[in-house]
Amino acid sequence: MRKGDKDKEERLAAALRENLKRRKAQSREAQPKKDPTQAANE
Repeated sequence: MRKGDKDKEERLAAALRENLKRRKAQSREAQPKKDPTQAANE
């Protein structure tokens, strides 16, 4: 793999991680009532 390809892959991976964090934060704000992953613990 060429250096440019590796840099591009790293930038893409970083952008995807940031996007995922942003979407998760938005979904938590949109549904503060009950987290479905926590329902089993109650």
